[in-house]
Amino acid sequence: MILQKTVLAICAAGSLFVLLGFSDMQLRTAKQEAFVTVEAGAFDRHETVVTFQLPASLRVSPYELRGSSGPGLAVQVDSSRRASFVLPELKAGTSITYRLVNSRAAVPMVTVRKEGKKIRLGTLKRRVLDFQMEGELPSPEVKPIFLRGGYIHPVFAPSGRVVTDDYPSDHYHHHGIWAAWTKTEFEGRKPDFWNMDDSSGKVEFVSVDDTWEGAVHGGFRSRQDYVDLSGSEAKRVLNETWDVRVYFVGQGRKRYSMFDLNTIQECATRSPLILSEYRYGGVGFRGHRDWKDKSKIAFLTSEGKDRGDGNATRARWCHIGGPVDGQEVGVAILDHPGNFRAPQPMRINPDDPFFNYAPSQLGQFEIAPGFLYTSAYRFVVADGPADKLEIDRLWNDYANPPQVTITYR
Repeated sequence: MILQKTVLAICAAGSLFVLLGFSDMQLRTAKQEAFVTVEAGAFDRHETVVTFQLPASLRVSPYELRGSSGPGLAVQVDSSRRASFVLPELKAGTSITYRLVNSRAAVPMVTVRKEGKKIRLGTLKRRVLDFQMEGELPSPEVKPIFLRGGYIHPVFAPSGRVVTDDYPSDHYHHHGIWAAWTKTEFEGRKPDFWNMDDSSGKVEFVSVDDTWEGAVHGGFRSRQDYVDLSGSEAKRVLNETWDVRVYFVGQGRKRYSMFDLNTIQECATRSPLILSEYRYGGVGFRGHRDWKDKSKIAFLTSEGKDRGDGNATRARWCHIGGPVDGQEVGVAILDHPGNFRAPQPMRINPDDPFFNYAPSQLGQFEIAPGFLYTSAYRFVVADGPADKLEIDRLWNDYANPPQVTITYR
C-alpha cells in the first residue's frame, strides 16, 4: 500500500490542521483592531492549548489577548506564523472573544538549555525532559554497535521522578522515547533500523536546527537519518525531522507535564522504503527499569484494556505507570486521529515496560519518494495512578481543538 500524498501542517499543539487563509480583501489597516473568537465546541475546556494562523496583515511579534476582565493571555508566534495561547476555561457550546494587542515579550515559562550532548527542557523550576543529541554509551560492557543518539531521555514526572529508561540490560536498543522501523525492505535488501545488533541498519542523529523558549511553549527541531548498512556501502534511506514542544500547563492543583512529538519522514533516494507487517516499529516508549517487575507496572488504554488484553488492539491513548521511589507516576501517550491508520494498533510488551503504536500491525505499507510520512503524539506525565477522565479530556483538547475566528473592527 502506498500512502496518499497529503499536505499537512503540524501545529504547535501537536495536531494536524488546515491553515487559515486570508485574501487581499481581508487585509486591514493599522487603524482597525483584530479580535479573536474562540469556540469551545462539544467539550468543556480547561487550560487548553489553542493555535491559529496569524493573518498576513499582522506582523510577527509578541501579542496578548485581552478580554472584558482578568489578566491578558500571552500569545506566542513561531517562525511559521503559528500563534499559540493557553485558554483558561470555556464551557462546551460557548464562545469568547478577545482583543489581540501588541505586547512586550513575555518572560519565557518554558526554558531550553544545551548542556554537553543534551538539550534540557523545563518549566519554571521543573525539569520535563532531556533530548540526547550525539550518542553516549552508558558503560564499557555495552558494545559500540548499540551507540545511538537522537532520542528523549530522561522524562520527568512533576515530582522529579523519572518515568523512562535508557540502554536497559535486556534491550540495549531501547532509549526512552525514540523512533525506528523494524521489518523493512529497501532496494531488495532488508535493513532493520530497530534491532541494532545485526548491523543491518541504524538511525543517526544529524543536527538540532532550531531551539526556542516562550511563554506558551519551548522546544527544538532535530534531524535524523535512517541508514541502510546491509549493502556493500552505507546508504541513507529516510530523512527524519522531529518537532518537540513542551507546554506551560499543569502548574495548578493537578500538576502534569505535557509535550508533543511530531515527526516527518521522507525518502532520501528515489527508492521507497517498504514496511512489512510486523508487531512493532515506529515511535517507541521504554518505561522506568523498576517496572520490569510485572507487579509494579500497569497499562490502561482508552478502551479500558490492560496488559492482559490490550496488545494488538487499537486505542486513542495508552497510560503506562507504576511506583518509582515509593510514589506512583505514569505517562499517557495520545495518538492523534490524523495519524496513518488511527487509532493505531499497539504493541504492549508482555514482559518488559515497553509500549509502541505500530501501524505496521495492520499490514504492509510503504514510504514512497515524493511523499511525507507524518506522525503526531502527545505525552502527558503526572504523579499518581491513571486518571481516565482527565486523559480523555486532554485527548479531546488534542484531537478536537477549539475553533478560532479572526475579525476586524
